[in-house]
Amino acid sequence: MQVVIGEDEALLRRGLTLILQDAGFLVAGTAADAAGLVRLAAVHEPDMVITDVRMPPTHTDEGMAAALQLARIYPSMSVVVLSQHVQRRYAVELLGEKRRGIGYLLKQRIADVDTFCADLRRVHAGGAVIDPEVVEIMVARADRDGTAIGRLTPRQREVLKLVAEGRSNLAIGTELHITEKAVVQHTSRIYDALGIAVDDDAHRRVLAVLKYLAQ
Repeated sequence: MQVVIGEDEALLRRGLTLILQDAGFLVAGTAADAAGLVRLAAVHEPDMVITDVRMPPTHTDEGMAAALQLARIYPSMSVVVLSQHVQRRYAVELLGEKRRGIGYLLKQRIADVDTFCADLRRVHAGGAVIDPEVVEIMVARADRDGTAIGRLTPRQREVLKLVAEGRSNLAIGTELHITEKAVVQHTSRIYDALGIAVDDDAHRRVLAVLKYLAQ
């Protein structure tokens, strides 16, 4: 898989490059600002772009804007946005593109190299991967707002969070030590409780759940 990286901090940019190269990724180039990232993507047309949210010159959301721009220009290019802090709206903005191959992860996830690289591969395969901490906050907010989340059982809430993170039924079953059949039963009841249409496509079910949580 060929990737380009957008990150203004030199040490993290170098660290990401080494981590990905060691994991078998081909790093075609790196950029220290959003404009450079867009140029690199145009030159290499990589399989994936990985970018920080905050980039020069204002260090606000230039990286996020570049990610959205690239997602629209290159429909087959996967896009992963890294953030220092939890920003629920960034996940919502990315998923609003209604495309495959989208990821929003906190930078702290990079420390778990195996999981981080596995998440990148899931995005490259067309999945939607949202950081667990972001999902936790979205679920907690939905619960506080008095939605149907509060009527779910503890197990159903566990399953819901994993679905929102983009996990497959097999992965959810493995994580919770239950069968795939049990996962299907739980998700069916969750969809009924939340008024979400059942869909066999894993990507669309993530979008559906997160759309509900973002209301």
